[in-house]
Amino acid sequence: MTSLVCLLEEPSAAAMLKGVLPRLLPEITTTFITFEGKQDMEKRFVRRIKFWQDPKAVFLVMRDQDSGDCKTIKKRLMKMVQETGKADRVLIRIACRELESFYLGDLAAVEAGLEIPDLKKLQKKAKYRDPDHLENPSKILDSLTDGYYQKVSGSEAIAPFLNLEPEMNCSASFQVLLRGIRHLCESN
Repeated sequence: MTSLVCLLEEPSAAAMLKGVLPRLLPEITTTFITFEGKQDMEKRFVRRIKFWQDPKAVFLVMRDQDSGDCKTIKKRLMKMVQETGKADRVLIRIACRELESFYLGDLAAVEAGLEIPDLKKLQKKAKYRDPDHLENPSKILDSLTDGYYQKVSGSEAIAPFLNLEPEMNCSASFQVLLRGIRHLCESN
């Protein structure tokens, strides 16, 4: 059985994946390794993958794009992954802008998770139809929820309600993440 090891920039990404992965791939064993931000992750994730003992393990490396160039970030991380000798078992995903883009792509999940009425009707607005292009998703989500959204507890509350059907989340970055995880786990 394949084991998925998630190497993540921050605890909120682990909280989100803990709410999504058991529904996406219930048969997969998952381990979460969170780092203290992007710099810490980039200093340490190569060794973690290289020396991971389970020969059936596959790896997800995920971080936010923030203000960087998505393609440049991914290319740099892919070059680093080559050092592990396990590049064929590693998936790199960049959350376009921030993890909160995933939530802005499914305002029904935010409404249900945070118990804030009438958020899902905002999904029809042009602004929320392509949340991956919003400049500061975490600030927008904070504003939408009147400060109620907090990174980790908010991710824990929202993730179980995120719709895993591609057409139900406006974040293309979230859709690509789910497709990539499925493919990685099913092909190894």
